[in-house]
Amino acid sequence: MLRSFALSAVTLSVASVAAYAEPPKVATDIAPIHSLVAQVMNTVGEPSLIVRQGASPHGYSMRPSEARALQNADLVVWVGPELTPWFEKPLSSLSENAVKLELLDVPGTLQLQYRDLGEDDHDDHADHDDHDKHDDDHADHDDHDKHDDDHADHDDHDKHDDDHADHGDDHVDHDDHAKHDDDHDDHRAAEGHDDHDDHADEGHDDHDDHAGHDDHDHHDHDGVDPHAWLDLQNAQVWVLAIAEQLAEMDAENAEVYLMNAKAAVEELKAQEATLTEQLKGLGDQPYVAFHDAYQYFENRFDLKIAGTVAVGDASDPSPARVAALRDQIVDLGVTCAFAEPQYDPRLLEAATETGEVEIRVIDPLGSKLDTGAALYGQLVAAMANEFAACGK
Repeated sequence: MLRSFALSAVTLSVASVAAYAEPPKVATDIAPIHSLVAQVMNTVGEPSLIVRQGASPHGYSMRPSEARALQNADLVVWVGPELTPWFEKPLSSLSENAVKLELLDVPGTLQLQYRDLGEDDHDDHADHDDHDKHDDDHADHDDHDKHDDDHADHDDHDKHDDDHADHGDDHVDHDDHAKHDDDHDDHRAAEGHDDHDDHADEGHDDHDDHAGHDDHDHHDHDGVDPHAWLDLQNAQVWVLAIAEQLAEMDAENAEVYLMNAKAAVEELKAQEATLTEQLKGLGDQPYVAFHDAYQYFENRFDLKIAGTVAVGDASDPSPARVAALRDQIVDLGVTCAFAEPQYDPRLLEAATETGEVEIRVIDPLGSKLDTGAALYGQLVAAMANEFAACGK
């Protein structure tokens, strides 16, 4: 249930007011979260984006400018370690004194568990276990063995060329931080890469570089599925939490943050109603995907997934799994499959070759969209359009 919107709900302390003569500097993890924060901060300031567009959030090496933004942040808004496990160390070393808002922990957030679509549980959305932190009318999916989002986009490093050109400037900018050198070493160690290694990767193609998915060895695929931004009601809960946190830190602009959040909630409610109507009746039409990235969206709009090619992103699926999915596609009459721009589509094509299946592309991170306040709405609208097109 959404928390009530009221100025009285925000506690403003004298210390908070004194600490921020200017609006707080805010850093965010991924583009959809950056978009929600940008809506709340409209007319007051602009948040910084740490994980740049087109990169995988699961394993990432920050540019010096991104490390600086994290170090300078007064508030860091992120989904949580379930999505970006590498982020915890630079958070503690570079943003030791910043306020951290972990969105998966916000009261009222719907949480779904990872599920294994290799089992027979994918046909029944009613068999979810109860979760302490979500609305009573929703339930959790069974655990997924291994699942991840956008990890084939492991080519986080091919664009570091520009960063190396500006690296000296970045360090000059850090002069007012006495601990910069140590912090920067910590941040690089947290991601398991150094700038020289990043630079050596330049010029490679996003789809071909990462067959090994090395960073995935450090990513936990059990427990809560972190792709919770794909539920529009979670987005409503989160913009209110973001506004309340900013209002507590910045009394001068508190009313602006809260009014922006209220407007964002109304827009999200209206969009949810529109998408509900657009996707009505599609639950009887099963689809397949490269991997299970959309269950929050699927759960919200009563969509149905028949199976996935990959259990997770740590390794390629076995030939037996691809063959089993191919048989299932024929048996269920699946006519639509979803690829993602970060993945090589050939395995999905192999799994669908025996049926009359149209392959379409869905991007749960909105990596092709312009960053900013409008991105979130555009992202979920684009997803709905792809599902609806499959239903025609």
